Amino acid sequence: MKSVLILGAGNFGSMLARQMNAQGYEIMIVDVRENLINAVMPFVTDAQIGDCTNPNFLQTLGVDNYDLCVVTISENFQTSLETTSLLKDLGARQVISRAKNEIQEKFLLRNGADEVVYPEKQVALRLATKYASEKILDFLQFDGGYAIYEMVVPPQWFGKTLSQLDIRKRFGVNIISLRREGQIRVPHPEEPFLDGDIVFAVGDMKQIQKCFYIR
Repeated sequence: MKSVLILGAGNFGSMLARQMNAQGYEIMIVDVRENLINAVMPFVTDAQIGDCTNPNFLQTLGVDNYDLCVVTISENFQTSLETTSLLKDLGARQVISRAKNEIQEKFLLRNGADEVVYPEKQVALRLATKYASEKILDFLQFDGGYAIYEMVVPPQWFGKTLSQLDIRKRFGVNIISLRREGQIRVPHPEEPFLDGDIVFAVGDMKQIQKCFYIR
């Protein structure tokens, strides 16, 4: 069972605790606000009230014993930055910190964060991309501009196979799976696409747009 230390029990921290609890994580959560700790207690293994910027307090938590430390503090960036830096100084294995803008992201990475999450930006990007086209059902963003897109197969694909469409060579897009009648599987290169098919495709946005709007 993986163990995680969550620093900050606000909206993001408490939601993360709930989701990780559902995934079977062993969770310790910390915040200076007693009311927030009380509210999240049913979803965590343990919790403490304390100041995350106090190195002596953090040391008592044994941060180096956790598989992951997540700094979810957003109300005070200085507190988030100090906590991130202290966690690394105390030997934390992996630190993920929350940022509210790109400047915060840069400072957090320079001061010990192994990874930075930027929920507002990520949600905005997801919504903008998802609703940019009725063909895009969902997507998962990677570094470098690439993503996995869940796409509705366009009518011009009906009756044609992957081999005939030659998608990888023409557009640099890889079709990694097919969902048909609720079943997900790897499509055969010579299998014709049907009306109602959903595919999962890997590529950047420009490649995806060109690929799924071919005539």
